[in-house]
Amino acid sequence: MKITDIRVRIVNNASDKLKAVASITIDDELVVHDIKVINGKDGYFLSMPSRKTNEGEFKDIVHPIKTEVREMLKEKILAAYEEALKSENN
Repeated sequence: MKITDIRVRIVNNASDKLKAVASITIDDELVVHDIKVINGKDGYFLSMPSRKTNEGEFKDIVHPIKTEVREMLKEKILAAYEEALKSENN
């Protein structure tokens, strides 16, 4: 699996933990939207696209199965987020 494109939209609400929303393209063939960049108490993490169940809890619609893939996505998306922040500040 190769991430062939990452697009990041910065969320400009400084009081919120949500910092950005990303979309990734995999192998130039599949797009996953609404990956959230969250600033938590232990640093940044990704929240995968999810939906609310009838019981009121959220279930991921798409998520990596392997830890290595989750870490790779986190690394690449957070790097794109940092670039987007730099571009926004220039």
